[in-house]
Amino acid sequence: MTAKLNWRAIRAVAQRDLMIVRRSKNVLLPIILVPLLLLVIIPGAIGFLGGAFDMSGDMDDLAMFFEAMPGAMKVQFAGYTDNQTMIVFMLVYTFAPLFLILPMMTASTIAAGSFAGEKERGTIEALLYTPATDLELVLGKMLTSWIPALLVTLVGFVLYSVTVNLSAWGTMGRVFFPTPMWLALIFWMAPAAAALGLGAMVLVSSKTSTYQDAYQMGSMVVLPLILLVLGQLGGVVYLSVGFVVAAGTVLWIIDGVVLWFAVKTFRRSEIIARL
Repeated sequence: MTAKLNWRAIRAVAQRDLMIVRRSKNVLLPIILVPLLLLVIIPGAIGFLGGAFDMSGDMDDLAMFFEAMPGAMKVQFAGYTDNQTMIVFMLVYTFAPLFLILPMMTASTIAAGSFAGEKERGTIEALLYTPATDLELVLGKMLTSWIPALLVTLVGFVLYSVTVNLSAWGTMGRVFFPTPMWLALIFWMAPAAAALGLGAMVLVSSKTSTYQDAYQMGSMVVLPLILLVLGQLGGVVYLSVGFVVAAGTVLWIIDGVVLWFAVKTFRRSEIIARL
């Protein structure tokens, strides 16, 4: 029979790690600077410049994309001017998979210091000798990364919504964001992306000796998101509510497998032996 989880021990591990995260500049700086660049500065410039210049000449480059687009999506662009079409294409569709980098990056950055960071600080032995089980240690480490990633995602979503609507108001003349696809992205797919990033990073972090090594190895989980961006620009993939829900479901299944594997392969005795 499976032993009952000690949630007090799990919370203790998570709270301890969160306190360490708040004191680490290496962790906090990327979490602050990347969202500002990705969600405020770049989309703000696109929204403003999208109405300042004539985009009709650039629409030829997107002709193939719009021709292959499903009919249900074409309706969303009906009645738009060239400038409005370009803004919606960039800020609603192109930025959607890029936004998923935020929760994955936040979770990965924090999780990279989960075990590897403990080794660098010389605090890993005290943690490993606690009465918490292996499962409780792994869950505590994951909550340390997942909860902040969700908070950063929600705050970033609000900032992005305000930025794109204000910057593109002169061209759009109305509030056009968020869309139903983005709501599915934020509340279903983004949490799954964060869980995947931290699960993979906890696995890597427990096997490496330094924060930098763990971060470099674990950062490869963003490659599927890059492929998603390229697939959409190439007209292979079209983000819709159905696609986001389906992709999010697949990610949640993968998350479950990664969590199971992380717990199954985590052995504190092996970590202690390598110290």
